[in-house]
Amino acid sequence: MPFINSRVSVTMTKAQKTSIKEKLGKAISIIPGKSEQWLMIEFADACDLYFQGENTQPCAFIEVKVFGGIPEYCLENLTAVISEIYETDLQLAKDHIYIKYEPISEWGWNGQNF
Repeated sequence: MPFINSRVSVTMTKAQKTSIKEKLGKAISIIPGKSEQWLMIEFADACDLYFQGENTQPCAFIEVKVFGGIPEYCLENLTAVISEIYETDLQLAKDHIYIKYEPISEWGWNGQNF
């Protein structure tokens, strides 16, 4: 049950959203037992994001929430892959991307909880 919430300061096209969605779908498999089959993604574009006190450079804040957590050994690889996706597809500098990981112990779906 992973969820990736993406806030970016640039406007995204439908083609960019589709490309990033597909790439994130593959990237989530870096986490053992996770796949695109259960992945939910939100895109919020054209956000007023300030980085280092200014909003003159494109930037992003990405949250990755995962039921059951993420093994420590996966984090660095996942950060590199996600950063590369946003750099390639949206021309965001990697040093202007924050990625927050959050393990979730309770998760509801289909009218019940895990």
